[in-house]
Amino acid sequence: MTKAFETHQVFNQPPIYDGVDLYTSDLPLVAAIKAEGADWANAELSAFGKSIGTAEEFHQGHLANKHLPELNLFDNQGFRADSVEFHPSYHHFMARSKEAGIHCGAFDSLAQDDRRKHDGVGPVRAAKHYIMSQVEAGHICPITMTHAAIPALQNQPDLFDQLKNKLLSRAYDPRFIPIEQKSGITVGMGMTEKQGGTDVRANTTTAKPVGSGGAGERYLITGHKWFMSAPMCDAFLVLAQTDEKLSVFFVPRFRADGSMNSLRFQRLKNKLGNKSNASSEVEFHEAEGILIGDEGRGIANIMTMANYTRLDCALGSAGLMRQALSRAVHHASYRTVFQRKLIDQPMMAALLADMCLEVTAATHLAMRLAGSYERMEDGGEDSAYARLMTPVTKYWVTKRGPTLAYEAMEVHGGNGYVEDGVLARIYRELPVNSIWEGSGSVMCLDLMRVAMRERDAFEAGIKWLGGGMGHAPTYDTAYKELATLLSSGTMPEAQGRWLTERIATLAAARLLMERAPDHVARAYIATRLDGSGRHGSYGCLPDFIDTRAVIEETVSLGI
Repeated sequence: MTKAFETHQVFNQPPIYDGVDLYTSDLPLVAAIKAEGADWANAELSAFGKSIGTAEEFHQGHLANKHLPELNLFDNQGFRADSVEFHPSYHHFMARSKEAGIHCGAFDSLAQDDRRKHDGVGPVRAAKHYIMSQVEAGHICPITMTHAAIPALQNQPDLFDQLKNKLLSRAYDPRFIPIEQKSGITVGMGMTEKQGGTDVRANTTTAKPVGSGGAGERYLITGHKWFMSAPMCDAFLVLAQTDEKLSVFFVPRFRADGSMNSLRFQRLKNKLGNKSNASSEVEFHEAEGILIGDEGRGIANIMTMANYTRLDCALGSAGLMRQALSRAVHHASYRTVFQRKLIDQPMMAALLADMCLEVTAATHLAMRLAGSYERMEDGGEDSAYARLMTPVTKYWVTKRGPTLAYEAMEVHGGNGYVEDGVLARIYRELPVNSIWEGSGSVMCLDLMRVAMRERDAFEAGIKWLGGGMGHAPTYDTAYKELATLLSSGTMPEAQGRWLTERIATLAAARLLMERAPDHVARAYIATRLDGSGRHGSYGCLPDFIDTRAVIEETVSLGI
């Protein structure tokens, strides 16, 4: 007997996206890990990818972004609380990321236990970051800032020695208690102010020494930060003005005597995306902080942290792009339109293949940068690569993300536009990585600073690009055009975006020539470097490109 109101059957829908190994199904990521000499971790990464690529984990990500953080300014007795309450799903992901070492894995060599001490831990940690971002990206903010704080805190060795074991701990301890009582900690960042933004030298927050002052000594900090993430971290790296100009301080949530430090949160930011993560506006009322390094070294010391977070912006965007692509290919492989699967429709195949090229390039750029960070202390090519390609990779990968996610939404039609699935959330999430830690124009200015003031690194990076010559005429032409322009010795600031994008696409093309199937590399070069302007919207591919082969060399979902 037909049930009341049951008027139809649901059909022509793809199966639930579940049971996907987010590592082995990602052929460019597997290739990148191998190229970085880290394929010893294939089994570990596959186990992680399987554990994260489930419908239940994606549902937990949905819950973390539906039930948003809440700021509690006071307790029920009227005392200041200045605490943030999160949904259990947020804590679930924090625990998973810490257990996986996403907050510290690149620095396993510093640990005193039996962790790995050989090459490749940086790319392995980067791969886990990239995979986790696909499921829930918001909680990655305090995870990545903790990771970036580790090298920054090493500028104050005595302080770092006190904190090292808790920074490297893989235990997640959400309790709001002093650092000394915790099994593991997280570290946030407070740099920008409402009147300055990117121009942190315009900061007005001040720091006065408790005693004679100096590196490692206590100061009292007074002022305001327009953005500080994430407010429930155990401590923050904060910029403030001393007599010797801008300096950076380690500011814990609790004072040395165990009392609450005087951080007064004003509100949580109502952001477009990144909803599960709490970003705050805060005032300091003689908050206790410890000076890191010498007074006046604030920019240099905080930039150590900022560069590592820029790396993670690229990794996070590449991961989100990957998930958007995977969902689009999954949908198109099962959905029938006009008597054929979507993926078999020539125009759709061209669209998906073009998206595959973009994601493959983003993956290799981000993972190559992660590898250079691990090796840059040895000097040489990797040091130059990290300096040149940090702003370039951060700019290019994060810029390409939102448009690609929009195309993935459109593949799904109306289903992609609703909040029940992941694509709307991915689309809202992606702009943050371009805006935070230096917006697009700031990255271009940083690149031009390298060209003008760090000439050895710049020239070494351009020389590396030249190593791709001789394999593809279009690449050779594009490289020669760049080299000729640079040889003139002048580069107007207005051309900064063109320069950044040309270096990015040349670098991606060279990496694909080394690490991707030949037809994938040739397709990328033909569409990104030919200078014809053909590459407008995604899907505008030349006829010679084997779209099905490009898709199959990128996405392996068992379909």
